[in-house]
Amino acid sequence: MPFSLTRVRRHALTLSAIVATAALSLGGCSTPEEKPAAAPVKTGTSAFPVTIDSSLGQATITEQPRRVVTLGQGSTETAIALGFTPVGIESYSWGSDKTGYLPWIHEAVTKAGGTLPKQFAGGDDIDFDTIVELDPDVILAPWSGITKEQYALLSDIAPTVGYPDLPWSTNWDQQIEIISKALGKPAEAQTLISNIRKQLADAAATRPQYKGVTFSYIYTSGPGTLGVFKPEEQRVEMVSSLGLTVDPVVNTFKETEGTDSALIGLENAQKLAGSDLVFTFYTDEKTRKEIEAQKLYAAIPAVKRGGVVSSDDTPFVTASSIINPLTVPWVIDRYLPLIDKAVATVDR
Repeated sequence: MPFSLTRVRRHALTLSAIVATAALSLGGCSTPEEKPAAAPVKTGTSAFPVTIDSSLGQATITEQPRRVVTLGQGSTETAIALGFTPVGIESYSWGSDKTGYLPWIHEAVTKAGGTLPKQFAGGDDIDFDTIVELDPDVILAPWSGITKEQYALLSDIAPTVGYPDLPWSTNWDQQIEIISKALGKPAEAQTLISNIRKQLADAAATRPQYKGVTFSYIYTSGPGTLGVFKPEEQRVEMVSSLGLTVDPVVNTFKETEGTDSALIGLENAQKLAGSDLVFTFYTDEKTRKEIEAQKLYAAIPAVKRGGVVSSDDTPFVTASSIINPLTVPWVIDRYLPLIDKAVATVDR
């Protein structure tokens, strides 16, 4: 799935995960030759030890991490941008290309001549056995949906950095700050954040025709449903940073707790009449056809006029949903032509 709107269900701990975790506490269960090589990093930093608080617990990192494992979204990209290619990352098949990796991650690692990270299952069924074998120094999961039970097991493997508040609710710039601190490069966080904002602002400067164009970013989970992402949600912030304006009506919808979105129901589709454009995505072609066939959906002015920005390219949908140092430069040039086409339908 391209996003998570609800907290993940409690994970049923497997016997193998418990045994693997216990084995690590007794000295580890894999030999050096079984482990992917850690990326070389500069040592000698005075940033350690460092303790990072989260709503799941504290992570105390005593020395410069070399073997990094990431869970959730965005942490991998920020770690790479800071010079740390993780030894292991949560797989994300829905947004991956033919290489089996998210393309911007594959491109960044191979361009640098690095070793691609080992991918493992995450979500409800985290592959704890593989994480143990990777022998991480730190596990980064500040934008994820890991549960307290999962966090406890992960923390037995290595210091684990969780989310500061609710699952899947960490702001993109906050995530960069947390990861930079965990990896001993706190001063570099603001540079990464500034670079991202500049890239988006520079792109916006090339599109004066976007000024004053309003939009809403909607989603559905099947026929009869309709939701709207709030302005602070990452995919919405990316679009507004490119120069468009969030339709003011979005702020009148009550947020579903912990989701940065509001479920308004298809019966309220007419409330989006003031949106010049509609941004959305579909999980598959079958769902797209079902959604577009609904009369109330088709009657939304932006939809009826053809002012819809959407893509069936899952890597693009994924990249345009996450703001981080690798996705933003990868997605901008792919995004602008889609937006240009939709803006051209607006009668002003």
